[in-house]
Amino acid sequence: MTGKNLIARVVMPIGVAMALYHMWVIAMGPPQALIFRGTHLAFALILVYLLYPFMDTKEGEARRLVWLDVLFVAGGTLALGHLFIDYDYFINRIIYIDDPKPLDVVAGVALVVVVMDATRRVIGWALPITAILFMGWALAITKVDPLTLLDQLYMTTEGVFGSTLGVSAAYVTIFVVFGSVMERTGTGRLFMDFALALTGRQAGGPGKVAVVSSSLFGTISGSAVANVMVDGPITIPLMKRTGFSKHFAAGVESVASTGGQIMPPIMGAAAFVMAEFLAVPYFQVIVWALIPSILYYVACFGAVHFEAKRMGLLGLPPAEVPRLLTVLKERGHLFIPIAIILGGMIMGYSAPYCALAGTLACFPVAMLRANTRQELRWSQIPEALEDGARNTLAVALACACAGLVIGSITLTGLGISFTNWIIGLAQNSLLLALVLTAVAGIILGMGMPTTPAYIVMVSLMVPAIMKLGVIEPAAHMFAFYFAILSAITPPVALAVYAAASLAKADLWKSGWAAVKIGAAGFIVPFMFVFQPALLMIGDWPEIIHATISACIGIAMLAGGLHGYFRVHLRVDERAMLIAGALAMTLIPGWVGDAIGIALLAIVMGTQKMLARPAVAVQVKS
Repeated sequence: MTGKNLIARVVMPIGVAMALYHMWVIAMGPPQALIFRGTHLAFALILVYLLYPFMDTKEGEARRLVWLDVLFVAGGTLALGHLFIDYDYFINRIIYIDDPKPLDVVAGVALVVVVMDATRRVIGWALPITAILFMGWALAITKVDPLTLLDQLYMTTEGVFGSTLGVSAAYVTIFVVFGSVMERTGTGRLFMDFALALTGRQAGGPGKVAVVSSSLFGTISGSAVANVMVDGPITIPLMKRTGFSKHFAAGVESVASTGGQIMPPIMGAAAFVMAEFLAVPYFQVIVWALIPSILYYVACFGAVHFEAKRMGLLGLPPAEVPRLLTVLKERGHLFIPIAIILGGMIMGYSAPYCALAGTLACFPVAMLRANTRQELRWSQIPEALEDGARNTLAVALACACAGLVIGSITLTGLGISFTNWIIGLAQNSLLLALVLTAVAGIILGMGMPTTPAYIVMVSLMVPAIMKLGVIEPAAHMFAFYFAILSAITPPVALAVYAAASLAKADLWKSGWAAVKIGAAGFIVPFMFVFQPALLMIGDWPEIIHATISACIGIAMLAGGLHGYFRVHLRVDERAMLIAGALAMTLIPGWVGDAIGIALLAIVMGTQKMLARPAVAVQVKS
């Protein structure tokens, strides 16, 4: 038996045990916070050191340095074993008053090093380096006592075992497992066929299929790259075949897949962290995110539609498009687990409990009809649980390492100083502070996953824009959005990288195509800051008015950027549409609407007067 086969045989039972442990905790109730979070981290560290070995390539071929992996595992075992065995000592000592014992110091240093190393192995250097900088700031600049810092990071729930790791343990794991189980039961094919049936025959049909299917897949997955790798192999070749350029096809798929993190009911992991930070039910975050997510996909859908019209592209032949009623009849029952989760949260049950119910329902629901039942195998159950555990690792280690950052910021008061610095730099201008926050979110998101990028923004940037008058939900949603949008923003745009590799397209061309397609999506966070009604905060007439106005503005922006709105646009018409769109989206109330509608009327009036043709290029089929 080779080493890889041996590791695979060891990983599966550990991954299954990790998934089952978290399911059992949800059903029976969690243990004490330190024990629960410590166990979650222990599972994650074991799997990381099995799946991400330290390799030596100096002698021309890669060799696994087993002794180094064993050393790190021993350090993690010492730190977590000390926590589990001496738990009473941990909870009874007085924080910052009782000096750590020598064993506490050794175990604490070991855990900090092991967490940073494991994080580096899974998601790269950016977050560990960020943690080192903040800990270095605490020790070198603010002169925090090293033992006090170690106390904060290891022996309390304000560091590694903080609320972010608690969110990963209590929320993220079960939702990731649910997504893995849903994929194994054939839901991905349901989403693709459903999207084809809805939009396949329309102009630029494959592009719209990518938008719809990615939004649907986003309801069970919170990863942009995962969405690309599931949808892209099908939608990108279809888009290229019907006439879209390969870099535009890659841009559409990456933008549509990135939106999965903001698409309810299962959003990105950072959404669960937001619920914890704001002390609200996760369902409340879903409510806030609903209209902005719709606006994001309206923008993406509009970009595809106007580009297809500008190029004169048709949809897919009817023979290649399934009928909607047939799709629903054969596979529509696979929507039931998602309905169970939504129904349970509406009825007031906790999000993890609803996710557990949805997970347990997946295989029984798939057995209801013969065409989905015949695709099932008993081996898919442990495979799905193992996949769920594997897919949790990046979030678990990111949350643990982010705890080092948060602990250092909390102990030094750096957050307050940074808030004052941002306000001074922005000179009390809310718009400038928002732009600075947006840029910071995109830069942070280039180097680390959405969750730690959002956590750092909440610690440093969000208090500043709240101090300038932004309400708390809007401030957190703003940070959340821009931490996500880094996935489609060059030069480091992971979703674009994945899509461009599938499309065999140039990275930079694909990246700028993604920015152009998702440009309206970059406006959405500013919209709900200035109009909280878009977060469903306020009276229903106000919410409806703001939503309709925003949809019209976003459609105008997409048309202006892509040079088509009923007919091909001149440069001055494009400028008027973009100006009107910005007025409708960024100026609250009837004033912005009046400016936008007036400019739209001028554009449409000139189109009618000049009677230009709707299509001026060769139509492709």
